[in-house]
Amino acid sequence: MEGRTVYFDNPGVENTDETLRIAKKRAEELGIKTIVLATTVGGTAAKSVDVFEGMKIIAVTHFTGMREPNFQELTDENRQKFESKGGIVLTTTHAFMGVDAAMRKKFNMYLLGDVIANTLRIFGQGMKVVCEITLMAADAGLVQTGEDVIAIAGSGRGADTAVVLKPVNTNNFFDLKVREILCKPHF
Repeated sequence: MEGRTVYFDNPGVENTDETLRIAKKRAEELGIKTIVLATTVGGTAAKSVDVFEGMKIIAVTHFTGMREPNFQELTDENRQKFESKGGIVLTTTHAFMGVDAAMRKKFNMYLLGDVIANTLRIFGQGMKVVCEITLMAADAGLVQTGEDVIAIAGSGRGADTAVVLKPVNTNNFFDLKVREILCKPHF
């Protein structure tokens, strides 16, 4: 089998439109009907509902309180646009963070979630995030573990990484399979 990976010169929001285009093209080629994407304030999610019309789109947000207590970064305007066109918003604890983050803050200890996250970041921030958001979506019952999805994330704002992967629940993390890397920044 031969495939194509697009490497962007720089990470960031300027790659969002191209990342969504690449992901849609590959989803159509493979017959994939489920898209999982990371979103912070919701700009990528709001764009995605027009690009992936007719597909199941799950936008995974930061958990409420991640940046400051009781604050959700996803704007009401972007949430409304996304959900009004059939998008599903998932807000939950990050799979690699959880209680590990509390241990890091309180006792300056790095635990398994931190090690996994930092190891995946070797391939780029987006590669860590596509794995994490897909675990979260599987744990919420929003994706089927036996069915490939396209996962999209970025390095901060916007999208610059897209993969085809086989989701698993967090308790089966080591069975997660990244099948194809569609695009990512070239660091």
